[in-house]
Formats: sequence, structure tokens, C-alpha cells
Amino acid sequence: MVVPAALKTATVPPAVLEVLGALLGAGYRAFLVGGCVRDMVRGQAPKDFDLATSARPEQVQAVFKKVIPTGIQHGTVTVVLKGQHVEVTTFRAEGEYVDGRRPSSVSFHADIEADLGRRDFTINAMAYDPVSSQLVDPYGGLEDLQARLVRCVRNALERFTEDGLRTMRAVRFATVLDFELETETFAAIAPTIPIFQKVAMERVRDELLKVLLSPHVVRGLGLLERTGLRAAVVPELPAEVDVTCVARAPADVVLRLATWLWQAQPLVPVLERLKLTNQQVLEVRALLEHRELPPQAATEADLRRWLSAMGTGPARQLLSVVEARGADVQLLRSRTEQVLASNPPLTAKALALDGKGIMDALGVGPGAIVGQASRYLLTQVLDSPQFNTPEQLRALLSKWAPAGG
Repeated sequence: MVVPAALKTATVPPAVLEVLGALLGAGYRAFLVGGCVRDMVRGQAPKDFDLATSARPEQVQAVFKKVIPTGIQHGTVTVVLKGQHVEVTTFRAEGEYVDGRRPSSVSFHADIEADLGRRDFTINAMAYDPVSSQLVDPYGGLEDLQARLVRCVRNALERFTEDGLRTMRAVRFATVLDFELETETFAAIAPTIPIFQKVAMERVRDELLKVLLSPHVVRGLGLLERTGLRAAVVPELPAEVDVTCVARAPADVVLRLATWLWQAQPLVPVLERLKLTNQQVLEVRALLEHRELPPQAATEADLRRWLSAMGTGPARQLLSVVEARGADVQLLRSRTEQVLASNPPLTAKALALDGKGIMDALGVGPGAIVGQASRYLLTQVLDSPQFNTPEQLRALLSKWAPAGG
């Protein structure tokens, strides 16, 4: 097989080459496998280098001085060499998948082609030995890379029935690589959605966020819609949603989620289902539950009150989301930045009188009245920022009557 020039000239870390060489020198077969081979063929630097070998885990441990049994029951150990960690997995076959996610058993063997046959997509089912410059590609991964196709290894229905997450991974690879889904691979997604629905939502979320952050997010969201995966994950979102606006939003998780989920009803179950971080949930909710922008003719006081209620960061985020959805917010954004440039007091912490100062002015101790007074002063300085001096605030308090007398 002709080895692509990009693969021959790719840079492989010295520690990885040393581990490969040691295994080969001990009489075992050893290859770089999976995503790193795919990336090197494409002329990109891999994030990780995974090694597969005919050596069993105990044999790998015998070759190297320091080995961590990171996943030894599945044939994976981590070789530590000169401070570098190199993951090594024994060639293996897998038993029947019984839960739509993991094989019921794993067996080790010495056949690299059989090992590649258990993998998800052809572009991830290549192995390369950089020492002898040997490429093993039994399922046409190189050809599919050149054709820009994501194709399942062997039978797509079987691959997706084995592991439900593979349907989402197929969409993710097609999105981030800007590839097409091969016809049979595409067709096998819809009938295997019941298997996909068994997958932990944390795993689905990770794949979904990679789609949302991709430069080719429109392709990805379109595939999610056409395959039925979107309806399985976010049934609250109407099918006719225009996803082109998501690509116009900055590549930020919160902004793209808010842009995509703008029409989702009800919203809270969606955010809970996606297993987002608490901070992400708070930020997306803030944008979608307070999506009203001030009118273009809003006064500066109106803008200060809006910024105080929203918070500076969320206000800027909301402008970005609304702009991505097609509204012209250039004037409002410019006026907002002008207001912020004057550094107005927008929160109680920015008042020229702190809690102690308020208590001294009122002649009271700690209690609810201090919070009431603070809120009253903030409303006054939002209207008239020039009042934010200790003297002016004390004068305002001298005329103020707290709620309830």
C-alpha cells in the first residue's frame, strides 16, 4: 500500500517512537492507531498518540520499567518514559454488546486487522508503523479521507447497534471535518436511535458541544435534524428552526446554546437534560428568560437600569445572541459601550456608601433596613450617577422612609 507523504513526514514524539521501537525490538507488533493516523494523513498534528500492540498487558509491563495499569482489564496500560505518558493497548476483539455502550467481554489476540475491525469508522480504523513505514488500512479509511466521507467499518447497523454513541460521533466527525455521511451510515442512524437513547447524557452532551463549537455547525445541526437525533435529544425545539444563525454566534458554549435553543419550550427541562454545568445553565437561562433588549431610543438611564438588571457580561452576551439571530444591534451596542465607558455604579457594591456607611447614616445596626436602603440608593444613582458620593447618598438617606415605616 502506498503510504501518503504526509504520513511519512509527520512528526511523532520521541517518547512514542521509543515505546514503539522497544515493543518491536522485543518481538511484538506495534502500530500507531486511530485518530492520530487520521490526523497525520490530513497533515494535522494529533492531540494524542495511541499505540496498539500484539503484546499482552503483562508483556508490555515486562518491557518497560514504569507502567501504570490504567485500564488493564481492557488491555490498556500507560508506559511512563522520561516523564512522558504513552498509552498502549493490546490488539483485541470484543464480545457481544448488551447495553448499547460497552462489550460484554474483551479478548486479546495478535491480529491488527481484527483489532481495526472493531472500530467505529473507516477513517479511524487505520494503523501505521512509522519505523517500517507500514500502513494497515483494511477498510478503506484512506480512500474515505480523500473522498471526505464518514463511513462505518463494515456494517453500519451493527456498529450503531453495538454502541449508541457512535451515531452522535458520526455527526460530530462529519461536522468538525466538514465531511459527508456515507449513504448507508446516514441511513442506519434513525433505526438505531433507541440504542442511542441508552447512552449517558454526559457522553451525548460532550459530542453535541463539539458540534455546536465547530466552524461547520450548520452542517452538524442539519445532520442532527435529518437523522432524528435532534428530536431524541431536544424534542422541545421546533423542527423548522433556522440553524444558520448559530454559525453567526461567537464560538462560545453559552452563546451558541442560547442561539440554538432560542425557541425551545419549555426551556428548563432541556438544560437539565443536557447535564450542563451549573454556571452554563445559569448563563443560558439568564439570556433566554430576559431576552428583551432596550429600545433603540432608550435613555442613558434606561440603559444603566438594563445593565444593572442583566449584569454587564450577560448584557453583552445577549446583544451577541440577538445579533446572531439577525437583528441590527450596532447602535444599541455602541450606546451601551459608551455608557459602560463612563464607569457608572451598576451594583450595590459600587455605591460610595457601604453597609457600615449606611448604618452610620441611619443610626441603625445590621438588619433588613440596610438592604432596603442600599436598593433605594442604587435606584437613585442609576437615574443620576452624579449622586454617587458619600455626601449625596447620606443626604438622600436623610429624606428616605424605609418600607413599613
